[in-house]
Formats: sequence, C-alpha cells, structure tokens
Amino acid sequence: MNNELPKTKIDERTGIEYYLEGDYYIPNLVMPKQEKIVLNKYGRMRLKYLKEHKKDNYTIMLMNGTLNTHLKEIQETADNRVQQIISELKVKSDLTEDMKNTDMLYWVGTMNSIKAQAEEIVFSELIYV
Repeated sequence: MNNELPKTKIDERTGIEYYLEGDYYIPNLVMPKQEKIVLNKYGRMRLKYLKEHKKDNYTIMLMNGTLNTHLKEIQETADNRVQQIISELKVKSDLTEDMKNTDMLYWVGTMNSIKAQAEEIVFSELIYV
C-alpha cells in the first residue's frame, strides 16, 4: 500500500491550491502578472495618494492586479484633461503666439499661471478623489 501524500491538493471549500513542502501543505498563492508601465507625474501622485489615504483601495487593486491599469488610465486622462483645460484657458485669456515675440515675460508668466490652474483642476477631479 502506498502511504505517499499527494504533491498538490485543492481545498474544495476555498478553491485554494496547496503544495506539499516536507510534511506541510503550503498555499500556492501567486500575485497576478501586471503590465509594466512608466508612471508620469500624475500617475506617481495618484499612487502616493492611494498608498497614504486610500489604503484599502490600494490593497484591493494591488491584489486584484488592477493597480497598474488604474494608474495608466488616470495618468492618460489627466494628461488629456490638462491639455484641454490649458487650451480653453488660453482662449479665454486672449493669449496669442505673437505675444511670445512681443512680450515674452508676460506670455511665460500667463502660461505658467494657466498650467497651474489646469493642474489644480485635474488634481481635484482625478488625482485626489
């Protein structure tokens, strides 16, 4: 009669697979593969916010393998939204490309202000929610 234990077994109640290590069964828990992404400014800010203020959401997304997809979506949406808001604010401020040549300091200052306004809107809409 063969008294050898099976190398793997599955708990029917939980569905977790176990493998035999010496005399003990160890759960075969593996994190799902996530796509590799390069985070830009908005992706890094969202990740930091999730880690520090939404730990439960961060942990759930990390364990489900959806964190990188979420961060990629947030950063693409944020980039597009910032560009859209900048375009709208440029039109409202009557800022033209000719002003670069005539009054460069005014143009740069106004553009910096417009970009800061656009980013603040995106931070409140997408990053810090």
